Amino acid sequence: MSKKTVAKKQAIKKSGATANYSVHRQNSKAAWSIANLPMLIAAIACLLAGAMLPLAFAPYGLWPVAFLSPALLYLLLNQRTPLQAFVLGEAYGFGLWAVGSFWLFTSIHQFGNTSTPLALIMIAFVALVMGLFNAVGAWAYRRFLPESPLTFAPLWIVIEWTKTWVFTGFPWLFVGYALLGHGLDGYAPVAGVFAVSAVVVLIGCAIIEIFRRRLFWVLPIIILVGAGLGLNQVRWTTLKDTPALSVSLIQGNIPQNLKWLTEYRQKTMQIYEDMSKSEWGRDLVVWPESSIPMFQNDPDAMPFIAETHEAAKAHHTTWVTGIPYLDVSHPKPNIDPPFYNAIGALGDEGSGLYKKQRLVPFGEYIPFSGALTWVLPSLSNTGSFTAGEAGQAPLHVKGYALAASICYEVAYPNLTRLNARGSDFLVTLSNDAWFGTSDGPLQHLQMVQMRSKETGRWFIRATNTGVTAFINDQGEIVKRTAQFKPEVLRGNLPAMTGETPYMRFGDLPILLLSGLLMLLGLWVKQRYRR
Repeated sequence: MSKKTVAKKQAIKKSGATANYSVHRQNSKAAWSIANLPMLIAAIACLLAGAMLPLAFAPYGLWPVAFLSPALLYLLLNQRTPLQAFVLGEAYGFGLWAVGSFWLFTSIHQFGNTSTPLALIMIAFVALVMGLFNAVGAWAYRRFLPESPLTFAPLWIVIEWTKTWVFTGFPWLFVGYALLGHGLDGYAPVAGVFAVSAVVVLIGCAIIEIFRRRLFWVLPIIILVGAGLGLNQVRWTTLKDTPALSVSLIQGNIPQNLKWLTEYRQKTMQIYEDMSKSEWGRDLVVWPESSIPMFQNDPDAMPFIAETHEAAKAHHTTWVTGIPYLDVSHPKPNIDPPFYNAIGALGDEGSGLYKKQRLVPFGEYIPFSGALTWVLPSLSNTGSFTAGEAGQAPLHVKGYALAASICYEVAYPNLTRLNARGSDFLVTLSNDAWFGTSDGPLQHLQMVQMRSKETGRWFIRATNTGVTAFINDQGEIVKRTAQFKPEVLRGNLPAMTGETPYMRFGDLPILLLSGLLMLLGLWVKQRYRR
């Protein structure tokens, strides 16, 4: 080979290498600029990214933000050290919870008799603590896993799942809720809300990769969207061959500041009695959580309960009501009997008692109550409810089985699916008056809708101040009340039979898949370190 030919080949090779370097430099330019952002600016950007996510949920419904917000965190974590990632994750989580759970201010300040500055400090503390989930997740992501949507999205799901049990659980603000009614919720009856979250986060991160000119991520996005839309055409449960259940829900709209006053008890019961008179004769009449604001064996409650039971029975109606339940069946010397937040079924062909299993910290039981009375003075005279046992039987109404839940129990996907087994309907009673006109009650309603989608069951939701609603097996609100007004909601509901895949297998499939992807990512990172 002549010297001229060798020189020509070397020039071509050098030219190709220069071209490849130029393309690589262009592809990595955006990532390089993000990675070199000063930490203060990156932290502020993460804070804002987290703060915007609540806009994706009810009542705002800006669902594209659910893709954007996690994707921004994914981008901002690029090439950061684990310690830097921890700080950025905390900033993101703080923004998310400071905005997304600000509805706590009403209950802490107005009903907890806490000053405005102290209430704001307490919300900031909650946001700081809940932000640790994202902080630890971001640290683990940069410490152990390669940068990829296939590791970031699975880790996100593990973080969401841990929020259902760590610190007694605060399962709120899951990304998947934003896509309810927008196609990708087709994954919900297959593998639950966490599967929806996984797909949303994966797509959001994949879009970032496409902007980095990694165009092969277009194909996974098409597959995931197409599969979600296709799954939405599948009906996992079917109508039961029985008559529809005629139901009336009574929304009494009792002001929260009056609800538990001794002098207002009779007024409360009179309101529900008067509103129900026209509804006797329906198959089922439902009153909301603690609509009878005293124990079932209270001298003022016993005659009222007996009379209402007889009125319902005389008109062939089942009556379901929320009531605090004092268990005096097993008295013990010098020990107060336990009491529960409960739902009872009475009247014609009604039976069963459900005791709430997941209690609200500071609302229904007081952790470290003796040490906290200086912060929340109203705690000094507050007792604690007892949690009901797992595996309780459903309520029985006119030959139908109603799987019950109380208030924020419906935020726990696994608990609701376990209760739903063998049921014809789901019923939940709530009192969201604690949160006033904030976003909390509407976020809560959206979660109930997702539980219907996951289980393929109609949900009967009776509340004190709204939103009272009938939600069908696809998670769609068929009928609802306005908030903060006395109202009766009537509907004829079909019973459903069968089980969705999520009812059978729960969160296990999506958690196993997430675990496998993270283990694979860990292996890849370890291999390429050598």
